[in-house]
Amino acid sequence: MRVDSTTGPPYANAPHAARVAPLLLVALLRYPLVMAVCPDSIQRLIDRFTQQADQLRSPDYNETLIRADFINPLMSELGWDIDNSQGFAEQYREVVHEDRVKVAGQTKAPDYSFRVGGVRKFFLEAKKPAVGLKDKWEPAYQLRRYAWSAKLACSLLSDFEYLAIYDARVKPKQLEKPSVARRELIHYTQYPDRWDFLAGTFSKDAVLKGEFDRYCAAQKGRGAELFDDAFLGEIEEWRKSIASSLARNNSALDQTTLNFAVQRIIDRIIFLRIAEDRGTEPVGQLQALINGDKVFARLNEVFRRADERYNSGLFYFSKDKVRGEAPDTLTPALDLDDRTLKGILKALYYPASPYEFTMVSADILGSVYERFLGKIITLTAGHNARIEEKPEVRKAGGVYYTPTYIVDYIVKNTVGKLLEGKNPKSAAGLKILDPACGSGSFLIGAYQFLLDWYHTQYTCSSPSTPTVPATSTDPAVPSAPSTLATGKNPVLRPNAAGGWSLTIAQRKRILLDHIHGVDLDSQAVEVTKLNLLLKCLEGETSQTLGFEQRFFRDRALPDLARNIQCGNSLIGTDIIGTVAWKVMSQEERRRVNPLDFKRAFSQVFKGKDSGFDAVIGNPPYGAYASEVEAIYLRANFATIANSLDTFIMFVENAANQLRVDGIVGLIIPSGWVSTPSSKLLREFFLRNFKPESFVSLPFDVFSDAYVDCVVFTASRKTESEPSPSDVRLIVFPHKFKISEQMDFIRRESIGNTKSWLKMAEREFLITLTKSAESILKKVLTQPHKVGDFVDVKRGIESYDLYRSRVGMKFPRRAFDGVLQRYTDEIGEAEFMDYSPEIEQSKPWEFFSQPRILLRQVLSRKLRLQATFVTTKYLTNQSVQSILAEKNIDLKWLLALLNSKLLSWFFVHFNAAARRDDFPKIIIKQTRELPIPKPTSNNQLIYLVDTMLSLHKRLSAEKLPQRREQLQREIDTTDRQIDQLVYQLYGLTDEEIVIVEAATR
Repeated sequence: MRVDSTTGPPYANAPHAARVAPLLLVALLRYPLVMAVCPDSIQRLIDRFTQQADQLRSPDYNETLIRADFINPLMSELGWDIDNSQGFAEQYREVVHEDRVKVAGQTKAPDYSFRVGGVRKFFLEAKKPAVGLKDKWEPAYQLRRYAWSAKLACSLLSDFEYLAIYDARVKPKQLEKPSVARRELIHYTQYPDRWDFLAGTFSKDAVLKGEFDRYCAAQKGRGAELFDDAFLGEIEEWRKSIASSLARNNSALDQTTLNFAVQRIIDRIIFLRIAEDRGTEPVGQLQALINGDKVFARLNEVFRRADERYNSGLFYFSKDKVRGEAPDTLTPALDLDDRTLKGILKALYYPASPYEFTMVSADILGSVYERFLGKIITLTAGHNARIEEKPEVRKAGGVYYTPTYIVDYIVKNTVGKLLEGKNPKSAAGLKILDPACGSGSFLIGAYQFLLDWYHTQYTCSSPSTPTVPATSTDPAVPSAPSTLATGKNPVLRPNAAGGWSLTIAQRKRILLDHIHGVDLDSQAVEVTKLNLLLKCLEGETSQTLGFEQRFFRDRALPDLARNIQCGNSLIGTDIIGTVAWKVMSQEERRRVNPLDFKRAFSQVFKGKDSGFDAVIGNPPYGAYASEVEAIYLRANFATIANSLDTFIMFVENAANQLRVDGIVGLIIPSGWVSTPSSKLLREFFLRNFKPESFVSLPFDVFSDAYVDCVVFTASRKTESEPSPSDVRLIVFPHKFKISEQMDFIRRESIGNTKSWLKMAEREFLITLTKSAESILKKVLTQPHKVGDFVDVKRGIESYDLYRSRVGMKFPRRAFDGVLQRYTDEIGEAEFMDYSPEIEQSKPWEFFSQPRILLRQVLSRKLRLQATFVTTKYLTNQSVQSILAEKNIDLKWLLALLNSKLLSWFFVHFNAAARRDDFPKIIIKQTRELPIPKPTSNNQLIYLVDTMLSLHKRLSAEKLPQRREQLQREIDTTDRQIDQLVYQLYGLTDEEIVIVEAATR
């Protein structure tokens, strides 16, 4: 059937139903509608509950029975492996039935934790029907405390009679109505009608497909507040009140000792409170101190008993010759008032506390502490305490905690790679360093990876490859887990879930043997130690620790003084005694805190092939350096150019700390891969490293800042050793919101580092695949550049616009509109005062002759945006004016600038073009765009004239149907221009497909 374009499609005048039907058919074919049908087994459960309701609501029918009879079958029908029938290792089982620890009559762990890949997605807390969860506040408060403390978005509460869905981002409060933060309350008789929703949101398949996350993201309840934001506010109040009390009652304290004392007191309280909830400390011991006076004296006695139990530097008060640091003799002698401590301790316990510390993971605590460390206590002239942001944090615009998925990626591709093919014995010497560890996120990630790896090695090895405990010298030790739980030095112990756990002795050994860190901030060092010690204690109870101490006479935790050190990773002790050192004040010397790596980590730097096996982390960007420090740094680092950015030096420093074949994995600003100021670093990198992978990250890596970053991994080599040509490239879609999908949504390809060496500035083309190299070559080998034929000028630096010329001495029309490809929508008439001083630097000819206007900021789709104008008006610095100087038709050049090909080339060749805030093209880059010899291509110029005309008509057209038709003409003409440009550059059909796919 022929369709008459003037009357529309043949069904345009048909009745409504007839017109809708074809559209509905198309929609259904494109998006097939699949409704989940309630299974017969669920209907049988519903019928049983109805028939036995009176018995099931009896107080004698307990929670264990409701779980076995109803909740387990319900969740099994949603696809969850309730009983771990697949036999996954403990860390990867889908459903975790938490150990049930009773504290003051309260269950201290959720009944179910549903996980994907070992990552918690939601909790389910089960109650017997007699509890009446619909109307009681306690069950909802209990569940919400668990889920909120674990930073989950959503969790479930059920007695099968009701299924309640709670928004876990809303901070829980005692005595709140159970309806607060409740998104759904589904009666069991509604399960059949709501099964499509339940299966489409909470089934394992729905979680894997992201439907659960989308449901959580669709609505955030009133009063939503993340756990780490709330807990940060809490401990900041502690710091303020403790600092005020100590400053008021201890006049001898200076700023340094005050900060030390406050940090240590807070760390000790947090450690012991978390240890209580995890079952390794007597329940309520801190709470008991509220009753009576002299609270701080009695608290210090608790701290001293903790020293006997843990052997940790956190609780080190009396000199011990075997320890590597000085004891704390300061804090026990201080005067801290009772009122301050009682308020803090009371707020840490149920029901006043919304925090469920069993659920607080090390990375959550790390994110809190990272921001906590961004402030410091200062003293006024009157010796009053004041909290201020640290100068370096203020300069950097804040503190940014590295997300867990970035940490996990780097650890997996560094530590994980080093462990390939190894067993516990051969891996025992592996040494890992974070040279700017902050609150310890990377070291915690590496430690957890190692704990999981050792556990798997000890429990899942095959008979053909016997596992040998690292503590044993007998290669014939059998690999059965039960045999590794016996003998003098067992590495495994049975756990309450019926499986195997690493002994605390093994967890300590792994920590001391493998994990090392440095930070310039002494408070950060202490927080890293705290986080690692808490991670070491995970899974332990007072019973397991008591067994260890009784039978092996060994205290529970290691002393990390040699492993985690406070010092300057970039400035060595060779600065001491120099002229620079002599001119520094004592305060500057304390701040610089030089460190001799080889002495500090003598256990690592010994023998011929010494050094760390892995260097990982997120080094500081743009940290402050004084003039004296700058002299030292410029003399000791070969990669510094104009910029003294610290991340550049940390990359170079990694080469000094790594052994040959050791691996570095860092997240740093992406500009270094192409900016001229980082050319020295790129050359150094290719001489000293074998690049293995580059990940071009999207814009939301850090929740509070847009920092364009790249993750790279590379192995250390000798300068004479050739680098491999292949490098793995991972590119996320521009403006893609990464969330936690790093392993799922990405474009992975292979690049060629040898082509990087051919670049004049040694640019790293980290988004360019090997298959696209031929396109790059064809563009780069063109005989001319844009600057050979035109002059490119920026507009006026800034101007004040006026609608009227009244009162202006030198009025000139000024552009104040929207500049896009082939159009300049100038809007209402605006003027500015164009004084002789301005005209001297920016002559009127820049704004009055026929010219191309190129917008400095790229479009959202990363396209260059240019148009041709003859109208006389001024432009500002956000617009470049391109004026013909030699024999070139500007409309011919306009076709090239607006083509997909030149945008593709520019974006892949310049990291700044992929910036997520304002991707830009600067004048130098415009002038250097490669072009073929200009020709008088009448067809191309005709198409450009057509585009300019079509855009003018589109701007004036009001009728929707005509606008749609004009847009189709524009799109078709645009494609025709692109095809002619492809021909000018000599692209093949296969190469055109690559460009088109990348510029949709």
